[in-house]
Amino acid sequence: MTNRDLPSCCVPSSGADEPTRSPEVRQSIQADVVHEECVLSGIFQMGDAFREGRKDDGEGPLHRVNISSFAIDLVCVTVQQFAAFVEDTGFVTTAERRGSSAVFHLAVAARSDDVLGDLGMPWWLDVCGADWRHPFGPLSDSEALLDHPVVHVSHDDARAYCFWAGRALPTEAEWEFAARGGLDGRRYAWGDELHPSGEHRANIWQGVFPTFNSGEDGFRATAPVKAFPPNGHGIYQTAGNVWEWCADWFDPGYYTVSPTQDPAGPADGAERVLRGGSYLCHASYCDRYRVSARSRNTPDATAGNIGFRTVRR
Repeated sequence: MTNRDLPSCCVPSSGADEPTRSPEVRQSIQADVVHEECVLSGIFQMGDAFREGRKDDGEGPLHRVNISSFAIDLVCVTVQQFAAFVEDTGFVTTAERRGSSAVFHLAVAARSDDVLGDLGMPWWLDVCGADWRHPFGPLSDSEALLDHPVVHVSHDDARAYCFWAGRALPTEAEWEFAARGGLDGRRYAWGDELHPSGEHRANIWQGVFPTFNSGEDGFRATAPVKAFPPNGHGIYQTAGNVWEWCADWFDPGYYTVSPTQDPAGPADGAERVLRGGSYLCHASYCDRYRVSARSRNTPDATAGNIGFRTVRR
């Protein structure tokens, strides 16, 4: 299965023929950027307890995992945090070097001649000038979104930020353990019901995908990183809002050979794991806001619904 065969509401391919090369970044562990975090360790059952996942995503079998102590961000890396990184290093992201990135069709803020075409699905458009500073295209900017997750960041960009900050991307196992908030074997980070007592617990699509989003949860694109209640560990928005890069290479069969202690994914691969779903996920097309759900894309992929959070070990 290729990137273009994936449900593209989730993680659109960049469409680039060759990956772009990341510039060098110096490490700045004393950077003036605060990462709110919690320290976790423990044992849990990883995977889809309900057998609801797509076979090609490899959410099974359910398996026991022991996680050593690590600290994980309470929120995704924000625009403000990423801006500090760029200001300190002069880093230029993959999307900026490429000159374009994927923007959902209803969110585009660009002149018609800046829209290069779709990316295999009509609702994903390749927009010139779309990047972390201009999340919807060149006629937008991120100044009013400083407390939103940074988007249009590739896996390479996320790793560069982590190196600068003296942190790392979470393994997929660390991410799921943290995302569950202590609720082992549940469908979502808050339980088994999507809208308990009629409340919205995540920034996902409401309406008819991909033509009408009612915005009943208060947002039609990204939301501030603390817009919804945290899970049992105090961690925010591990469902919806933006997809989050993990450190692991993706293999749909990995769970059948995964070690019990601190699994870190396959030794190599072509695509990296993404977790959590995004504001574009909807039950009719992509219900990957379930806590066990998996997705993936190439390390150079960028889009208006892809971000990341970090860990410290």
